[in-house]
Amino acid sequence: MEAIKRAERMHDVHSDIRGPLYIEALKMQEEGKKVLKLNTGNPATFGFPLPKSIEQALNNHIDEGVAYCDFKGMPAAREAICAYEKSKGIKGITPDDVFIGNGVSEVVSFALTPLLNPGDEVLVPTPSYSLWGNTVHLAGGVPVFYQCDEQAHWYPDVADIRSKITDKTKAIVVINPNNPTGVLYSKELLEEIVQIAREAEIMIFADEIYDRLVMDGLQHTSLASLADDIPMVTMNGLSKSHCLCGYRCGWMVISGPRHLTEDYVQGIVQLTSMRLCSNTLAQIVIPAALEDMETPFSMVSPTGRLYLQREATVKELEKIDGLSFVKNDAAFYMFPKLDVKKFNITDDKKFAHDLLVATNILMVPGSGFDWHEPDHFRIVMLPEAHELADAMHRMGEFLDGYKQK
Repeated sequence: MEAIKRAERMHDVHSDIRGPLYIEALKMQEEGKKVLKLNTGNPATFGFPLPKSIEQALNNHIDEGVAYCDFKGMPAAREAICAYEKSKGIKGITPDDVFIGNGVSEVVSFALTPLLNPGDEVLVPTPSYSLWGNTVHLAGGVPVFYQCDEQAHWYPDVADIRSKITDKTKAIVVINPNNPTGVLYSKELLEEIVQIAREAEIMIFADEIYDRLVMDGLQHTSLASLADDIPMVTMNGLSKSHCLCGYRCGWMVISGPRHLTEDYVQGIVQLTSMRLCSNTLAQIVIPAALEDMETPFSMVSPTGRLYLQREATVKELEKIDGLSFVKNDAAFYMFPKLDVKKFNITDDKKFAHDLLVATNILMVPGSGFDWHEPDHFRIVMLPEAHELADAMHRMGEFLDGYKQK
């Protein structure tokens, strides 16, 4: 019998967030070394507590989650999601337009798989959360990366988006607030992207899972609130805003003209019904969580942990020669730039490896976010402010005199 090999479609799939560097970090921990793992946005592992609203909802309704529920999700949860998305300005939706999944990761697959035939293209930002490009590959499509411009606050380059639309383009992906840059997009920019989709007659996927973690007095605009004449799929969940990554609780809401999406939605029905239902215990807490806006607000207010942790990080990063960054205004990420000439960097994965070995700090290089130059990496700002300040200081000491070999 010949060795069993991976399917060809796996060749372009990558997962650097929990890739080889992560495995090496685990081995270092097994050897007794203390590793600061800044590779995943996983709040609970850094002491963010379970919100009381979630605890109470579980205690009061746990018996309701024993049996399979509707393949779209529990009625009370879908009603709460629909009400929340309507409050963001999305028009014409009902609970029947809501599909709940085991995290946004699952609903991304449910959204892309019924859409794409072999060779179909989806416009995906670079940098971006690599789940999107990977899932396009796995669904048989081709991710075509449009540029986000660091010199313009990491905003998508609208001209670049326009230039990459072909007769094979099926959709545009917009991640707002963005991961890995932590940047919030303006309403005016989003309106430009909506107009591009309108002219090209393509749909939009709006990944908005960080919409409740916005700082500095800014307001998030839901893309689907800007147009009801374009098919859109809005994605969101509780992993970040309510620190429930392990619950795997995400959803998508389909909006726009129903006559354009009717057959496509039947494909989503096929997939979601095939897996019977998503985790009911996670669904039980959705209504309580979406009434509890105090939990996310308390994290991003000027006295909140995420705000203070960002400020501590920025203060130390400003001291590092050869490093520049765009300060995030949402989520808990930044995507700094390294002076590759100063540090002789040609391989960002080697840089991240060298950093891990020298400092016991694990970070994900820019290539893990479909960034195609070796000059960036992502910082996850979830440890306490003093821990982050210490980590950035140690990284600065590491970079002082660093030359990649």
